[in-house]
Amino acid sequence: MCTKQPKKMLIINILDILKKYTDANHRLSQSDILKLLNEKYGMDVNRKSIRPNIMDLIEFGYDINYREVKRKENEVMLTDFYMDRNFTDEELRILIDSILFSKYIPYAQCRALIKKLEGLSNEYFPYKTRHIMNLPENMPENKDLFYTLSVLDEAIAKKKKVIFNYNEYGVDKKLHYRLRSDGKPAEYVVNPYQMVATNGRYYLICNYDKYDSVSNYRIDRITNIRYTDEDAKPKEKVKGLENGFDLPRHMAEHVYMFSGESATVVFKAEKKIISSIIDWFGRDISFFDETEDMVSVSVYVNLQAMRYWVMQYSSHIKVLGPQSFVETVKADLEEIYYKYNVEK
Repeated sequence: MCTKQPKKMLIINILDILKKYTDANHRLSQSDILKLLNEKYGMDVNRKSIRPNIMDLIEFGYDINYREVKRKENEVMLTDFYMDRNFTDEELRILIDSILFSKYIPYAQCRALIKKLEGLSNEYFPYKTRHIMNLPENMPENKDLFYTLSVLDEAIAKKKKVIFNYNEYGVDKKLHYRLRSDGKPAEYVVNPYQMVATNGRYYLICNYDKYDSVSNYRIDRITNIRYTDEDAKPKEKVKGLENGFDLPRHMAEHVYMFSGESATVVFKAEKKIISSIIDWFGRDISFFDETEDMVSVSVYVNLQAMRYWVMQYSSHIKVLGPQSFVETVKADLEEIYYKYNVEK
């Protein structure tokens, strides 16, 4: 039995009932609300007190819907109360799926976030997500992720440099500091510009202080971060960002978020993978020399990332240029051939 609550809590409890137990598919009459007040909150109130409290909530700005039913002449009864929500169940499901299947949010924080999102709906919504799960062993172990994001947000806003340690997994499946030549943890000083999520990972787009090019770091591999009082290098002084930061173009150019040189690459592809090509590189590409089954493609892309992409789609494409990159691809393929056909 619930502890009996004071009458001044009536309007709060009615609001709580509407949030928890109603939506367009689950509506409550005044009698239903009376019953829930008694069962869930230990309140025994007069039916006539329901309507004025709901009207007050509507006046306060809550989006509560109802239906009017005529009973007698000049008498209208209100029923079928329900509350509209900021997010539909489908929208919440998309948000939860994106969190649940992320590759950078630690398991405990993932579950806590999902619980908060479920709280934005009513008691019926969690049943729609109980069949979805991700195993704890598939989740990253960096518990500092949200703190790292907070520091980076502040550093980017204030245009300050940050210092951090960077980690890599060992054969023990645990994160370990990347080390300097003397065996001590390496510290990275970078100028942070943007955080992006791509391919299920979260990255920091920045400039490593020693160089003039763009660098990308996995945020879930960053630990012990702190920002400094030193001003960050202006983006205009970083190679590739001289004309400002075009995020969609940067993401299309760096399909695997590798750093290094970018160039225009031309390749011939089977037309059946055109959808995959656009998925990876976006629409800022050129098609030409189309035949019934093949088409040539020109794309401006990070060369290191392109090497990996070519390996993924090697049976469907042939690189045509530039010649230096063609030679790089040939060397990669010869190394693979050697490993599988010569090396013991």
